[in-house]
Amino acid sequence: MIDAVLELTPQIRYAAVYPGSGEPVLRERSGVAVSAEAELDRFEEMLVNPTLLDLARRRGQIDRGGVEYLVVRYGNCCQLLFPLARGHLSVSLDPESDSVALVAPIQGILRRHGLAG
Repeated sequence: MIDAVLELTPQIRYAAVYPGSGEPVLRERSGVAVSAEAELDRFEEMLVNPTLLDLARRRGQIDRGGVEYLVVRYGNCCQLLFPLARGHLSVSLDPESDSVALVAPIQGILRRHGLAG
């Protein structure tokens, strides 16, 4: 599944699946140099992204029909987060990417792998 996500566009820096505990499975795009930020990306997948999704899920369950995905726009990248039954899928993009245009193709990949929410 991660390979299918990475194949969508060269603007994807990495994709990660975090199963909700343990270590995330994180794969950078082929040809992208291993960055010094890899350890920070790991902590983001284990701490920041689950917390953001938990808050959005809780709010969405009150009266908004749940949450399908989140877009987090940082200064030097954009992060797409998709809740899964257990954990989440995270896709890190170049800052100039049209992140919302990638939502439907990524959701299609999740459906094909039986992971769509």
